[in-house]
Amino acid sequence: MNYRILSKHMPPVSILGFGCMRFYRQDGSLDLMDKDKPVDEKLAHQLMDRALEMGVNYYDTAYIYLGGMSESILGRNFQGAKRQKAFIATKLPVWKATEKADYMRFLDEQLERLQTDYIDYYLVHSLTGASWQKAMELDILSFLDEIKASGKVRSIGFSFHDLYCAFEPILYAYNWDFCQLQLNYLDTEYQAGLQGMQKAHEKGMGIISMEPLLGGKLATKLPQKAVDTFKLAKSDWSPAEWALRWVWNFPEIAILLSGMNSIDQVEENCQVASRAQASSLSDRELSVVQQVRAIFDERIQIHCAACAYCMPCPYGVAIPQVFSLMNEAHRFDHPDSLIRFYQSLAPESKASNCVACGECLEKCPHHLNIPELMEQVNEYFTQKNN
Repeated sequence: MNYRILSKHMPPVSILGFGCMRFYRQDGSLDLMDKDKPVDEKLAHQLMDRALEMGVNYYDTAYIYLGGMSESILGRNFQGAKRQKAFIATKLPVWKATEKADYMRFLDEQLERLQTDYIDYYLVHSLTGASWQKAMELDILSFLDEIKASGKVRSIGFSFHDLYCAFEPILYAYNWDFCQLQLNYLDTEYQAGLQGMQKAHEKGMGIISMEPLLGGKLATKLPQKAVDTFKLAKSDWSPAEWALRWVWNFPEIAILLSGMNSIDQVEENCQVASRAQASSLSDRELSVVQQVRAIFDERIQIHCAACAYCMPCPYGVAIPQVFSLMNEAHRFDHPDSLIRFYQSLAPESKASNCVACGECLEKCPHHLNIPELMEQVNEYFTQKNN
């Protein structure tokens, strides 16, 4: 296993972090949020223990994962000597707070669930421009100072889920130790992207890559043309290894998180993590990744930059999100999960709620005919749901 520095105040961490959001339920499903389906805890512990044996020392959870069960499952596993071998990371559900006292209430509950006196890495979870503004109104900064001074938390960061324009105000608002961003070879400009990675690095922060395999889609759901391109270039690397190595090639990135749910996944990822080095991919190998990215890009249906200038829609349509789901459903050969996600959106957010009022047309810098495209999106997802 290779190790890098995530926080200058802390020892090195394994470049592979274990994401504890994707454990199987006892019924064999991978439901991420259901509160009532019991988790296969025996298997979850076996997976974490095997990863620990192979050198993984960073375990990532959150207050809401697995319907609130993930922290307790992790806490029951890392007791005694094992606790000293693992760094535990969890996250503050900042959007749930209505007053400042809620922050400490959440943290104390998390410490109880995790059966520990301290959390190694604590993140303000899933920040957006709006949630950060609310957090600032509830004096989040003094809370972060308080919990670090108390020893309840050793290192403080945030995870980010918004457009880049919301990233820098958060980045420069506090003396963060690290941040967590969505980064993979397709998402180089998505949300904070590589630009955000570089800004955080310049500020002296450690960086965690989440979704390096896009929930497994970059491992098992690639177009056949993309699979063949990788195979011709290096037949002994799986698509997953290509994706992982692309992330680890950046020396700025300390960890990538993988939600491993089988022993085979744990062992394969750990083996790759033992070989992968920063700045080790050749120009030819980087060119192969560019070719695969181009194969995906050819499938894009709507060239929306997700700038959100069209928002808010007066009728509630989530225009950039709807277009993104349309594109993702076409980029991958197995779009079922994306179709289900689209169907789960609030009715007012869907393309079917567009009344072609035209207010968005003059706002779009790319001059997209948004109402016409909404008709196409609605037709596509309606057909797929039948």
